[in-house]
Amino acid sequence: MKAISLYQPYASLIASGKKTIETRCWATRYRGDLLIASTLKPVVAGLPLGQALCIVEIFDCMPMRPYHEADACCKWYEGAWAWMLRNIRAIEPFAIKGGRGFYEVAIPAPTALAGTLTVLDQIMYSRSAGTFVNRKS
Repeated sequence: MKAISLYQPYASLIASGKKTIETRCWATRYRGDLLIASTLKPVVAGLPLGQALCIVEIFDCMPMRPYHEADACCKWYEGAWAWMLRNIRAIEPFAIKGGRGFYEVAIPAPTALAGTLTVLDQIMYSRSAGTFVNRKS
């Protein structure tokens, strides 16, 4: 599954549904599910580090505007792109080795993600010999 790592508290703000716009200095044409993970640094007391936290759907990307600030949980800045997020799904957190930009992650067994997988997803997992198959790819 495609993933991205974010600094805390932003990763947890997305997982909680309070942040529905991610901002970057680069646009993306990618649309679809994205695993949100937290970085190992900086340490923010009480927030998980180096963990996959949720799955979101990127459904649009546009230049950031000042009216996006509240949903992005940050101030507008020159050259920012607003990635519009929806369909935020909590998962059982699991340790993850992050990367820069988008990277691929093998999703653990369906029991760890029981609240996010449909019956069809679980069948596809079992048929793929322990490797999650993303039906949208």
